[in-house]
Amino acid sequence: MFSCDRARADGIAAGLLALGLDPQMKDHGNHACIETEVPDSTTAESWGVLLALLETADQFGLVSSASRGLIAWAAVRMDAPATDDAVAVAGQCHQLYGS
Repeated sequence: MFSCDRARADGIAAGLLALGLDPQMKDHGNHACIETEVPDSTTAESWGVLLALLETADQFGLVSSASRGLIAWAAVRMDAPATDDAVAVAGQCHQLYGS
C-alpha cells in the first residue's frame, strides 16, 4: 500500500472509532475497505460527521443488511484504478459483515 493512501484509510477508521462505531478494515491489495454497522440511534450530528468521513474515500456507500442493519462502507484505492475497478471494489467492500 502507498503510505498516503494507507494513512487516509486509517484516518477514516479512526474517525469512525471516535464516533463510537466499530470499524472493520480489510486489505484487498489494490484497495482497502472500511465498514461499520450504523446503529438506528445515530444522531443527525453523528450522521454529518460519518458522511464527511466517507466522502474522503474513493468510493463509499450504505447497505441495508437483513442480519446486521445498516452498514456504511468506504473504499480507498491503493493503486491506479482499472476502468472496471469501481464495480469490483463496491462488490468487495460491503461483504465484511455479510448480508
